[in-house]
Amino acid sequence: MAKSNLSAVTEFILIGLTDDPELEVIIFVILLVIYLVSVLSNLGLILLIQVSPQLQSPMYFFLSHLAFVDFCYTSSVTPNALVNSLCEVKSISFYACATQVCLFITFSVCEVFLLSVMAYDRYVAICNPLLYVVLMPRKLCFQIVTSTYIYGFVTALIQTVSTFLLSFCNSNVVDQFFCDDIPLMALACSETQVKELLLLVNAGFNVCCSLLIVLVSYVFIVSAILKKHSGKGRQKVFSTCASHLSSITIYYGTIIFMYLQPKSSHSMNTDKFVSVFYAVVIPMLNPLIYSLRNQEVKNSVKRIIDKVPLRIRK
Repeated sequence: MAKSNLSAVTEFILIGLTDDPELEVIIFVILLVIYLVSVLSNLGLILLIQVSPQLQSPMYFFLSHLAFVDFCYTSSVTPNALVNSLCEVKSISFYACATQVCLFITFSVCEVFLLSVMAYDRYVAICNPLLYVVLMPRKLCFQIVTSTYIYGFVTALIQTVSTFLLSFCNSNVVDQFFCDDIPLMALACSETQVKELLLLVNAGFNVCCSLLIVLVSYVFIVSAILKKHSGKGRQKVFSTCASHLSSITIYYGTIIFMYLQPKSSHSMNTDKFVSVFYAVVIPMLNPLIYSLRNQEVKNSVKRIIDKVPLRIRK
């Protein structure tokens, strides 16, 4: 273990996902493939929404920002993890660690609230279709997204400052593949009760508030579907909501498991697996879910492909 004093802490050592050299190579390849797919799919989805006239509704405006958040979310963690997996000493500087924590929390909070905003958007579109444009103007959508980014950053800044004000005097070895709140708290030799309470209250507030918006929105959506739509119409509306519900179920499930359980229940090996899933895998899954299950997105891709000259496609 690397011993250090509070005044001498200039870097942290990340244990990573494994200490087996052969397994590290396999993990590197897997993470690289997932990251490349994530980057290409998220940036590709953003570009598709920007260039397709058919995808200019508020729903796709929010979806483009979700794709941007997913790209930033995984990029705050994965590139450093890839580099470290090839290094014998997996180190990260004190300030780089703090920056990574701040960015990761910022975009994770943004993701939570963007998913809830998208649920409200679906509620307005399905329950008040004639007033949709009036109730969700472009200016309001921009203000909502901007507020989400600001709130995410402020929340992350508070959490990051509270973490790095702790005294790290026993060890600077982080049992994780990136800088995260929970393994950093485990290193602290100062009192962590206030920090733990802050983390629990903040995570609980964010998850509960956003989840409440989602649940209320879908209660009204289901009620409207059962009252107003025919069998075929119901199927179409449920198909539209299916992608969003899939993303919500996957993301909220992992976040609740990771951050809203007592400290005594945490297992670092389990936490590492869950962390890989929500920090690396989910940002890759979201654009694929929305692309494969959304007919409008698939139609827009088909229109763009059809515009490409045949000789180029060959």
